[in-house]
Amino acid sequence: MTAVLNLIDNVVSLYIWILFFSVIASWLINFNVINTSNRVVYMIVDALYKLTEPALRPIRRLLPNMGGLDLSPVVLILLLYFIRDLIFDVAR
Repeated sequence: MTAVLNLIDNVVSLYIWILFFSVIASWLINFNVINTSNRVVYMIVDALYKLTEPALRPIRRLLPNMGGLDLSPVVLILLLYFIRDLIFDVAR
């Protein structure tokens, strides 16, 4: 049971890091620090988008429109921490 809990913890932690990288990449693209016409950059950003967008889309539908401010990654990270803590508390 401990191995399964460690695996869940590692997967959730990895996904949180992917969310952070996705947010930072979107900021760098919006401020023209990196250019998506570079094929490698485009592939990395596209992979991050494909990994994070299915989880962020339902949250974006629930949140009110705040102009250019997207709080869905913050909500998802908090939700992932909550679910992870809930699983560990139930397992004890």
